[in-house]
Amino acid sequence: MSPAPPDPSLFNEKLTTIVKVVVLAPMAEALDYALPAGMSLAAGEHVIVPLGHAKVRGLVIGFETPETHEDLSRLKAVLAKLDDPIVPEASLTFWLWAAGWTLTPPGIFLNGCLRALKIPRAAPKQGYVLTGEQPGRMTKARQAVLDTALVPMGLGDLAMAAGVSTGVVSALEKEGVLRKVDLAREEVWPQPNPDFAPARLNDSQGAAHQLLRMEQDKHAFAPVLLDGVTGSGKTEVYLESVADLLRSDPDAQVLILLPEIALTQAVLGRLEARFGVEVAQWHANISNGNRRRIWEGVAKGHVRLVVGARSALFLPYQRLGLIVVDEEHDGSYKQEEGARYHARDLAVFRARLDGAMVILASATPSLETLTNAEKGRYAWIRLEQRHGIAQLPDISLIDMKVHTPAKGGRGEQMWLSDTLVGEIIATLRRQEQVLLFLNRRGYAPLVLCKACGEKMTSPNTDSWLVEHRASGRLVCHLTGFSMRKPKTCPHCGAQDSLISVGPGVERILEEVHARFPEARAEVFSSDTTPDAASSASLIKRIEDNEIDIIIATQAAAKGHNFPNLTLVGIVDADLGLKGGDLRAAERTFQLLAQATGRAGRKLKPGKAVLQTYTPEHPVMQALAHQDRDAFYAYELMSREIAKFPPFGRLAALILSAKDQNLLNRFSRELALFIPNTEGVDVYGPADAPLALVRGQWRKRFLVRADRNRDLQAFVNHWLAAIKRPNAIRLVVDIDPYSFL
Repeated sequence: MSPAPPDPSLFNEKLTTIVKVVVLAPMAEALDYALPAGMSLAAGEHVIVPLGHAKVRGLVIGFETPETHEDLSRLKAVLAKLDDPIVPEASLTFWLWAAGWTLTPPGIFLNGCLRALKIPRAAPKQGYVLTGEQPGRMTKARQAVLDTALVPMGLGDLAMAAGVSTGVVSALEKEGVLRKVDLAREEVWPQPNPDFAPARLNDSQGAAHQLLRMEQDKHAFAPVLLDGVTGSGKTEVYLESVADLLRSDPDAQVLILLPEIALTQAVLGRLEARFGVEVAQWHANISNGNRRRIWEGVAKGHVRLVVGARSALFLPYQRLGLIVVDEEHDGSYKQEEGARYHARDLAVFRARLDGAMVILASATPSLETLTNAEKGRYAWIRLEQRHGIAQLPDISLIDMKVHTPAKGGRGEQMWLSDTLVGEIIATLRRQEQVLLFLNRRGYAPLVLCKACGEKMTSPNTDSWLVEHRASGRLVCHLTGFSMRKPKTCPHCGAQDSLISVGPGVERILEEVHARFPEARAEVFSSDTTPDAASSASLIKRIEDNEIDIIIATQAAAKGHNFPNLTLVGIVDADLGLKGGDLRAAERTFQLLAQATGRAGRKLKPGKAVLQTYTPEHPVMQALAHQDRDAFYAYELMSREIAKFPPFGRLAALILSAKDQNLLNRFSRELALFIPNTEGVDVYGPADAPLALVRGQWRKRFLVRADRNRDLQAFVNHWLAAIKRPNAIRLVVDIDPYSFL
């Protein structure tokens, strides 16, 4: 707790106390201001303070008692206190800790947490009250209005209650009989009913729920891995834990984190069915008005249940009693822009801070979470069978070196092997659905000139342009650059020489239309479902059997439950294994296990077929034999030898500048200042795999530290030893997931 402000009588002047304020600007630490006499402040309140010649917004984080009068006289005073809801102590503590953990200046981090408050409040509604004046002419309708307007009411409400037209009310206002006033805004949030529609759990789910309840009854920090195969009913289990908390603790709040907007829409329907109300949702696509309403509702404790993407973790909760991180392994929980953090890891700390339970749910847990469970740091609850009579799908591998796809009628490259095509035909004959999975958007990942070999890239960037044939454009998914596909090669000028290399989901859709002209096929990707409404619409059409073949990226690979989907075909199972990412094998196994798990989730048996050029790879063998534990044991052994996560920690330093020579010179100088610390290794500097992005050249360092080393302190000490030129940008990424 912050110390109480000192007694104002200690000082003769009007300034009495030092206020610690984090200004919402890139400052390295909190600044000191003086508290004017007559103004009361508490930690978590919002203020306006002077900064140079500007007036800026800030957040009070504490107080100090000045030792001498001079300590106050040199300080500028707080200018004003704002009426925004106070940030609860636990949330303020969490935000400041997260800023330090991610090595982000606190003003920048808190600016992100408070962004919703920059949205103006909705204008208050106006109502009508009696002035005491009498109308010049009384009628039956006017008398009805006077008899009704005993409390302030809006125009439409007053007219309806009195049984008159709105014109009667307006006329009385013009005569001075009524006047307009602002109506007090009473924000009413529907409260979830934990007893609205309890789930009927099977024996396995019921046992898991009882174990969760035992953890919850400890009323202390309780991290739990809810480890269940795809289709085992993990969602129903954790929703009953949500209901238990809502029932037993009327003040506690619950947060359910989900990795994808599309998945958010699927779970929202289940939440509404379970608790009888529309649940507050928090993600990038909600309206500004709702964003501010939810932020304030959470801060005041009125919103008890929130479901959202990773940023929902930074809402100003008063007291979190339960956090659920669904699909905890998912890479979408890693924030790659601005303040870089992993929401799963920060959710565990937030639960520790609040003395709450945190449920990490997955069919394919991350190695970090699985290791914590194996070592007893987390409780480990397993669901090893699918719900009801549903069985895990049979999985087979197709060696593409042997089963090469045939050419099309015009000699064009095809991507579906005869074996997979045969399975699709059989599935469609049974009037069942097919999912073809390829985690690559657009039509083709590369466009090159067959005359000169030039590869089309984004301007001032090494990233290839992806062809999107549906829109006729070439798009850089890294920078957002887009252009019409040219008729001539920009490099050599050759006419009609640009060819598409490799498949994307649009190209598979083209092949599906050619091979199965009667089938109804659609693409499920972030391009076709850019917002919540389009995602919900597509999911509904799949559930209603209006689509026969779904060609999907990872947007459809997890969390969805399509009862009539019985065949999953993985077009390029090797795709995720390419590149130097240390988590490539783990990610590929998780993604393909989730994708194949969409098949056979109800009464009908499912089958999955993986097209691969490396059937001998440990990932492919583990998937084919459905032996997750063997793969994880192999992967953990490899990580332990290298002392990589979860047996060590990583940090990435990414330097960028327009001047390549300046960047190279500073990178070499920075390397000379690497502290000599036992248990810490630094690799680099090296060119980033994408060395040029948006005209900025990029260099990387990778820091590997033993788990008992303070990685953040090491990086801070290193960077403090040398002054960085303003022309060079530095990004520090603690626990990096992207190595581009």
